[in-house]
Amino acid sequence: MAKQIKKSKPFLTDVKTLRQRARKNIASGGVTFTYQGDVKTTINILQSVLATEIVCVLRYTMHAVAAAGISSEGVKAEFAQHAKEEAEHMNQVAERINQLGGKPDFNPTGLATRAASEYGNAENLIEMIKENLIAERIAVDHYRELIRYFGNNDPGTRTMLEGILTVKEEHANDMHDLLVAHEGRPMLPA
Repeated sequence: MAKQIKKSKPFLTDVKTLRQRARKNIASGGVTFTYQGDVKTTINILQSVLATEIVCVLRYTMHAVAAAGISSEGVKAEFAQHAKEEAEHMNQVAERINQLGGKPDFNPTGLATRAASEYGNAENLIEMIKENLIAERIAVDHYRELIRYFGNNDPGTRTMLEGILTVKEEHANDMHDLLVAHEGRPMLPA
C-alpha cells in the first residue's frame, strides 16, 4: 500500500506578498508587518535601559578616575574597560530605539529616576567595587526579566539584550573577583 503524501501549505509567506507589504508600508521603516511587540511600550522600556547604561558609563568612568590606593591601578584599568563596554551597550540600545522609530533620551534631567541602577557615592576602592557589583547584579536580573518579556514578540530587542546580559554577567563576576582579591574572602558561595 502506497503512502499518501499530504500536501500542506508552506509556512513561509510567498515572495510576492512580502514585496507588496514592504512597498505598501514603507513609511514604517524597520518595523514591519510581522513585528508582534508593542512599539511604544518597547521604546519606553528601552529608554529605561538606555538610562541604566548611561549611569553605568558615568559610574565606572568616575571610579576609574577616582580610585586611589597602593593596589588601585589594576582596578582602575578594569573600571575603565567596563566603562568602555557600557558605552557600547548604551549605543546599541540607542540604535535600537532609533530603529523602532523612537528618539533616544540622553537628557541628563531625570536620568537617576529612569535608570534601574544607581550612580552611587563610594568613597574608597572597596566601596566602589561593591557599588559596581550591586549595579551589575541589578542589571543582570532586570535584563533577564526583559528577555523573558520580549520573547518571540521582538527577537531583535531580545537578542540585543541577551548579548548585553552576557557582558553584564562577566562584569558581575569581575567585580566579585576584585572584591575577593581585595577583601581576602569569598563573598558568594562557591
